[in-house]
Amino acid sequence: MEPETLVRDHTVYACVMGSRAFGLATEDSDTDRRGVFLAPTELFWRFEKPPTHVEGPAQEQFSWELERFCELALRANPNILECLHSPLVESVDDTGRELLALREAFLSRRALETFTRYAHGQRRKLDADVRVHGTPRWKHAMHLLRLLASARDLLRTGVLTIDVGDRRESLLAVKRGEVPWPEVEARMNRLTAEGEEAAASSPLPAEPDRRRVEDFLVRVRRTSALQPDPYDEVVQGVVRGGGVGQR
Repeated sequence: MEPETLVRDHTVYACVMGSRAFGLATEDSDTDRRGVFLAPTELFWRFEKPPTHVEGPAQEQFSWELERFCELALRANPNILECLHSPLVESVDDTGRELLALREAFLSRRALETFTRYAHGQRRKLDADVRVHGTPRWKHAMHLLRLLASARDLLRTGVLTIDVGDRRESLLAVKRGEVPWPEVEARMNRLTAEGEEAAASSPLPAEPDRRRVEDFLVRVRRTSALQPDPYDEVVQGVVRGGGVGQR
């Protein structure tokens, strides 16, 4: 089965991410599409396993196989967790609705480590830009501020909200380069400290509910395995007829 076919015929959840989901879109913003597909269980019985992710077939489109998506979400991968909370859902089937119902099961205080580690990586890149060019890439600085605020609020409330709401204009001012870099740095440092402080009394559990997620995954794999397949009818016909080549 071609990767594009998996995305086209077996997607259980699809959404829009990026600036449009964050409430930061402008006229020239791309439309970043993300999705989750459920590879038929029978594909895992072959030597060549189905892909864990597929890029495309449309531009700015990226999808994960359900198991890989759950695995990354349990690790509190920021991009994956935000995908689960997109306000712009384009399509969802029954399996996708069950996945969305599990959103809280993926959340834990691990978010402090993963969001912070990602933020530190982005901050190093921004600092390097300032050293080399005198200014950072302002769009990246804006998104880092957004991420740090999102992580802080998640740890404070136990709820992941990705739309920036009334912070839109102040963030877009950063993107336009209207805010001095020292002020942006100070905001980043403050948000980082507030996130670490929030983690100490966070309502989030220490670990995600791995068992609940695994039970869901096993159940959907089993259901997929029991789905009728045209090939099954051929095999059953051969068995009832006494074997291949017998008439």
